Amino acid sequence: MHSILAVDDSASMRQMVSFTLKNAGFSVVEAVDGQDAWEKANSRDFSLVLTDQNMPRMDGIGLTKKLRENPRFKATPILILTTESSDEMKQKGRAAGATGWLVKPFDPNKLIEVIGKVIK
Repeated sequence: MHSILAVDDSASMRQMVSFTLKNAGFSVVEAVDGQDAWEKANSRDFSLVLTDQNMPRMDGIGLTKKLRENPRFKATPILILTTESSDEMKQKGRAAGATGWLVKPFDPNKLIEVIGKVIK
């Protein structure tokens, strides 16, 4: 079973994402911000990381950079799910190593479809 690390400082968004992913057959570990996600990522492997951008302590791009510096996460797909939709932010995400960028509010079916394409 594929395991996904879902990172968002909004409890309601984490619940919606988690519900969507679990219904699609994924195992989900939730994190409240980038720092929490980084700590959880050090203790296990994930098939994919799905992170918000704007969070306290460490944002999504900061988390993406840190994960990419770790050899275990070099090839792990990282999707940024955020309200940010500017090309500038998307370019920062790509430069940090993000696999893809999804804009909130998200369509559950589209989210599962995108994840299906990037998980090996």
